[in-house]
Amino acid sequence: GWFRRLLHKPKPSSVESSLNTSRSASSSPSSSSSSSAESSSFSSSMSLARSIRPSPMSVLDISASGSARWAKSYDVCICHSEVDLELVEELVSYLESQPESFRCFLQLRDAAPGSAVVTELCDAVQNSHCWVMLITPGFLQDPWCKYQMHQALAEAPLANGRTIPVLKDVDRKDYPKELRSLYYIYMALKENSFRQIRDTIMHYLQELCRSSTSRTE
Repeated sequence: GWFRRLLHKPKPSSVESSLNTSRSASSSPSSSSSSSAESSSFSSSMSLARSIRPSPMSVLDISASGSARWAKSYDVCICHSEVDLELVEELVSYLESQPESFRCFLQLRDAAPGSAVVTELCDAVQNSHCWVMLITPGFLQDPWCKYQMHQALAEAPLANGRTIPVLKDVDRKDYPKELRSLYYIYMALKENSFRQIRDTIMHYLQELCRSSTSRTE
């Protein structure tokens, strides 16, 4: 009876507004809409991305010698098109200069000379905790980017925060169908987007370490 009364209890206007915002923030861009609706959806997704803040866990907690973070060679693998290399190098420089000293895999920098491209891409995916997909017009036209995206999805089908789509200069209708179940970051202001990416990686690593600690206890 109390549960039924709770369900029928009128919701405050602030709660209704929050619920409406959450509904409009779905990142599954399969339905057609006007350009204004697309802008609204992008803004909502950006707002949700900004709301992901690392839990109050110190840098030492994820960087301790016994941390689950060290089970893989890299914290994040950046999947991108070669035409976006300059932007990606800025992102990698930002992440690696953070207090957490994130370990980034950048293909043109970290791939072993003479090794097969397919082998390097698969190894990078398997040996990274998170995967940032910088989805640009160049990404959509690059078969190797799509291959790496599919490898990441095969590695973690339910994602759980490991796959981080970042859209730049791409229409909502062109967002890859394979990623439509995931929230994305829309890169408008570069500095804000870099911070969102950093916060999302940090959030996942904290959850990973917390889960690992719980299992050992």
